Amino acid sequence: MTATDAHLIYPIRLYGDPVLRRKARALAHTDTLTVPGFEAQTVREVANTMLETMFEERGVGLAAPQIGLQVRLFVAVEYEDDEEENEGKEGKPLRSRVLREYVMLNPVIKAINQKKDRSYQEGCLSIPGIYEEGVPRMRRVSVSYTDLDGAARTLEAEDYLARVFQHEYDHLDGRFFLDHLPAEVTDDEVDNQPTERNIT
Repeated sequence: MTATDAHLIYPIRLYGDPVLRRKARALAHTDTLTVPGFEAQTVREVANTMLETMFEERGVGLAAPQIGLQVRLFVAVEYEDDEEENEGKEGKPLRSRVLREYVMLNPVIKAINQKKDRSYQEGCLSIPGIYEEGVPRMRRVSVSYTDLDGAARTLEAEDYLARVFQHEYDHLDGRFFLDHLPAEVTDDEVDNQPTERNIT
C-alpha cells in the first residue's frame, strides 16, 4: 500500500507481539520510515496516518511500536470530554471533538508532582477489551520533545493528559500499562489475547 491510498490505516500490533517489548530508537524529523507492509513515508506522513488509525479505533493515543516501528514517536489528542471519548458518541467523528493534537519525537518525561494518581481507568489499543483501574501515574509531568519541524519543545500536563503521555511513553520502552499492576490482577486477563489483527 502507498501513502496516497485513501483512508490509509495501519494494522495495530497486539499483546504478545515481540516488537511491543523492545525499546525503540531515537529518530530525526527528516527520517524516512517504513511501516511493515507499506511503502516508505516521511515522519509527518507516518504521524498523520497514526492519528487516522487512532481515530478509527476511537483511541486517545498511539505509539510507533504499536504499528511495528521501533522509533521513539507517539501521537495523542485531547478531546472535549477527556477520557469519556468513547461513551455514547460512537456515531460522531472523533475529529470533530479534538481540542489539540500532539506529535512527539524522542519525548522525555519528568515528574513535576511525584504524587501518584490511581483514579483513572486505562485501556490499550494493543490489548483490546481490557481496562483496569489503579495504574499509578505521576499526576503532573513535563514533556520535552521534538516536533515535526525539528523544533525542541517542552510542555506541562496534568491529570488525564499526563496519564496519556506516560502510557504512550511506556510503549517506547517496551512496557504496557498492565506492567504497573500486580500479576494476579492481570494474568487471567491476557492469557487469550490474539497476536495480530487487521484494520481495514
